[in-house]
Amino acid sequence: MNDIKLALLGSPGAGKSAVLVRFLTRRFIGEYASNSNSLYHKRLSIDGRQLNLEVFDPCSQSSEVQCILQEPLLWADGFVVVYNISDRASFINANNILMQIREARMDNCKGEVEVPVVLVGNKQDLCHVRQVLEDEGLCLAQEYHCHFQEVSAAESYQDIANLFTQLIRQVMEHLKYRADRRRYSGSKSMAKLINNMFGKRRKSV
Repeated sequence: MNDIKLALLGSPGAGKSAVLVRFLTRRFIGEYASNSNSLYHKRLSIDGRQLNLEVFDPCSQSSEVQCILQEPLLWADGFVVVYNISDRASFINANNILMQIREARMDNCKGEVEVPVVLVGNKQDLCHVRQVLEDEGLCLAQEYHCHFQEVSAAESYQDIANLFTQLIRQVMEHLKYRADRRRYSGSKSMAKLINNMFGKRRKSV
């Protein structure tokens, strides 16, 4: 059984906890302020594979970026970054969060973020008071090479379920790629060691 670890990040009032609980329970909980970090567990099956899902939902206090800096960014296999489409400040903060993730999880060889990330514009039901255009969210996601989707935790379970399912699939593919790369690197090192050993023996004969 695979273990998948996700971190859910966003500004106070962005509705990130509502998005998560909607996915985990199908229920909409509305807005609430949390003063503590939460770790959620769920067992699920995706594409016939059984998974243990852990989702870390850190507290959203005065400065989300400071909160992130104090949390173990290297723990997560994937990230969900949430902003409120009716609050431009939360969008600016989402940009800062994506920057923090990129700095912490950069693949030095390729110059790209080495972990799956999805950018979520929440509260699509408040489009009549929208402050962030959908194209702006798309452009930001393209800048950071991540998936983007607008959702409404208040109105749609299916959109959020699809979003998490897609991210989990990306995480599984990424973890398999990393494991294959480690095995390939290990086999190359072993082959080099064997060649060196036999090379030395041939020279000594």
